Formats: sequence, structure tokens, C-alpha cells
Amino acid sequence: MSQNSGIETRSIEWVPHHARHGSVSDQGKFWFLGNFQFFSIAIGFIGPGMGLSFGWTAAAGALGILIGTLFQAFHANQGAELGLPQMIQSRAQFGYRGVILPLFATFVTYLGFNIVDTILIANGVSSLLGLNVVAVSLGVSVIGAALAIWGHDWLHRVFKVLFWISLPLFAILSIAAGAGMIEHAAPPAGGFNWVGFCTQLAAGASYNITYATYVSDYSRYLPPDTPRTRIISAVFAGASLSAIWLIALGGWLATRIGDEDALVSLAHAGDGLFKGFGLALAAASVAALVATMGMNAYSATLTVMTAADSLRRLRPTRRLRVAVVAALTVLWVAAASAMGSDGVAAVNKSFVVMLYLLAPWTAVNLTDYYFVRRGEYAVTHLMLPDGIYGRWRSAGLLAYGIGFFASLPFIVIPDWFEGPVARLLGDVDIGWLIGLGVTAAAYLVLTRSHDPERERDAVRQSWAELHALNEMTARTAPQPPSHQPIVPGAPLKGPTMRDVIQPP
Repeated sequence: MSQNSGIETRSIEWVPHHARHGSVSDQGKFWFLGNFQFFSIAIGFIGPGMGLSFGWTAAAGALGILIGTLFQAFHANQGAELGLPQMIQSRAQFGYRGVILPLFATFVTYLGFNIVDTILIANGVSSLLGLNVVAVSLGVSVIGAALAIWGHDWLHRVFKVLFWISLPLFAILSIAAGAGMIEHAAPPAGGFNWVGFCTQLAAGASYNITYATYVSDYSRYLPPDTPRTRIISAVFAGASLSAIWLIALGGWLATRIGDEDALVSLAHAGDGLFKGFGLALAAASVAALVATMGMNAYSATLTVMTAADSLRRLRPTRRLRVAVVAALTVLWVAAASAMGSDGVAAVNKSFVVMLYLLAPWTAVNLTDYYFVRRGEYAVTHLMLPDGIYGRWRSAGLLAYGIGFFASLPFIVIPDWFEGPVARLLGDVDIGWLIGLGVTAAAYLVLTRSHDPERERDAVRQSWAELHALNEMTARTAPQPPSHQPIVPGAPLKGPTMRDVIQPP
């Protein structure tokens, strides 16, 4: 492929300091837009469907989002500080090959999101415009795949443009709804019940906890000296505000407009303000969701390459990344076509399962990063199967297993599984909270004998090697310093990190 094609050249390797670019404010816009589409609105339909009023739906959704985003945002600084995709860093907790366990859960999550996104868009657009479902599925999937192929910088650019397009549209709709300017039906006789409240809360929490495996993928190009608190705050504000806003809007649409499809309901509400406004809202929301499909495909590709590299060392070329994106696109389009509209319910239940699989991972990762190793990692050893982190790390794997199995009695997955404690609680699901707490406590106990001094020499040597690599590539790569914009896809010539730490 042409070096001037704009396609990103990097994937799972370390990003040199001279190639870092971007700003913290971009992180806020990026994650705001990531939740600013009708998938978030659809989550607001859950509470009313279980008898919650609009007010209780909005409250439960907001609380769930705040809890989930707390875990998501605290991964954000890892990308800038380590210069690596999120799941590569997890080798320090689970081992070079042990990381395949959480990688499986993350891969299914990414793929599941794109299957549901494809079905939601195709069915919604078909209902609004009468277009062929298969044609819409193919069209949006190709666009999402193209964004994933062009990669990091183009995703950030597209998200920023869509942010400024979507924000005023949804602001107008929300103000009009609050001012009573949109004709609607009388709200149904909803109220409060614990099952509905906890289900809506868990849906909000899982929505952003599942994003935790993405965050460093999109912050790893930031300069390494970017203040930690600024990155975390930007991601937290962006990801939480948009989700809270649209879940509440979804609750209002579900209780006032009455359409079962979130996109159709959004369009009808907009047209209730003035003709054509609904189509503009629907188009902006679909565009945002297609861009999010590109984000899912990009991170899924990094996950697949990390898993493959954990089994057999590979050279992460641009050509390989493009091939993986293409293969994943075929996979999610085929799955969406096979499932049809009935697949949304099944995949949504799968997301509940993913919450229970990813909650122990985020607990292990954050506990290790902030309390055990305190951000001190030998980055080069994360690329070595026989480095200081080993192939399998018992502490991470055991803590993960303990947390997951401790959550099982508290889990409720409708029509699939009901834990005995959850049954006693009247189907109130708190298993994900149990999983988070027990996993973190177990990991602290299992790593209580960890001595940072035993790894300190390896950490110092690692950063010395990375500094040498950065100096060599800075002299040979035609790239500007990190404080200037960088051309997406500009090739990194010269040696790679693997050449420095393990010459061929």
C-alpha cells in the first residue's frame, strides 16, 4: 500500500515519543461522541419496559453510567504513559499467554457491538426510508471498516466533526422536549421497582465498563508527559455526560412517543418539532454509530493481533492490520444477516455475560496499575514471552477466576441464568459489583509479597532501550516533533522495538 495513502502504520507496537500528538480536549470529544448515538437512546428504553417511570429510568441510568465510567476513565492515562494498546499492557497481570483469557471476552464484546449496531441501523433505516436491510448492512459496515483501516487519527478526526454536528441537533431536541414543544402521549403509569432500577443501572454500568478495554488504544499517541488527571477527567466527562443525556432522552421517548425502535422514535420526535428535523437527527445519530463501529473494529483488530502474537510472535505490519479488519467485517456482517432483528435480544444478553467477564479484568488491571506496580512497567518485557512477566501469571488469573465465580450467585441473565442469591433478592442483579470488589481484594492479597525492587532494574533498562529506539527512529522517520500535527499513516522507518530488544 502507498505510504501516502493515509493508512495508519502502527498497531500493537510501542509508539515512540517523537510520534506522539493530539490533545486532551480531543479525548473528551472522542468519548462524548462514542456514546452520542441511538444505541445509548435504546438503553433508555430498558427501564420503561420494566415499569420504571421516566424519572427513575434517568436516575438509574445516570448512576450506572457514573459507576461504569469511573472504571473506564482510570484506564485512559495508561495509553499516554506506556504508549501501548490497552490489552498489551494486561500481559503484566495475566502473563504473555495468560492474557488470552480476557482477550477472548474483549473480542466477543467488540464483535457483538458491531453485530447489534449493524442490525439496529439496518432495521431503523429500513423502517424510516424503506431501504433494503442487507444493502444498508453492507454499506454501513464497509464505511466502519474503512475508518478502522485508516486508523487512529482518522477516527479522531471523524469523531470530532460528528461531535460538532450532533451536539446542536440533540440540544435543540432536548430543550424542546423539556419545554413541552413536542406533542406526545400521556406518560404511562410507571413508577419504581427494584428489579427495573437495578437492571437499568447495570445496563448503564456495563455500557461504559465494556469501553474500558478500548481507552488506551485512543490515548496512546498523546505525549507521555500529559497530566494524568487531565486525561482521566476528559474521558470521564465525555463518556459520562453524553450517555447520561441520551439514556434520559431514551427514557423520555419510550414513555412519551411510544415507538419500539429507538431510531424511529427519535425521528418522530424531531418531526414533531418541525418537518425534516427528525431525518437530520436520525442521520447524525446513524453517522455517529457507524463511526463507533469503526472504533469497535479498530480495537477488535488490535485484540486479534495481540492474541495471535501471544501464541506465535508476529510482525505487526500495516498489511496484516488491513487484512484482519477485512476478515472481521465479513464475520460481523454475516452474523448480523443470519440473526436478523431477533439477534439483538440474544446479543444484548451476551453483553450482560461480557460485563461479568470484563468486570474482573478491569479490577485486576486497575488494582495492579495504581496499587501494586504504581505505573512502573518494563514495556519491552511486555513483548517478550520469557520476560519478567512470564507466560502465565497466577495472581491475575486466580484473582480473575475468584471474582468471576464469586459473582455467579448474584447474577441474573433473563431466560439464561439466575443465581440463588439473586433469586432470594427478587431477581435484583448485583453480581457485577460483587465481581469488581472480590477480584480487586483477591488480587491485592495474591500480590501482597510483590517487591517492586525486583522489577526496577528491568524497568530502568526497558526505558533506556525505548529511549535509544526513540532517538534512532526520530533521526530516520520523516515525522515532526510531538507538539506538531502528524500526518496519519506516515511510515516509521528504521528499527522497531522488537529489533532493539530481540534482534532477528
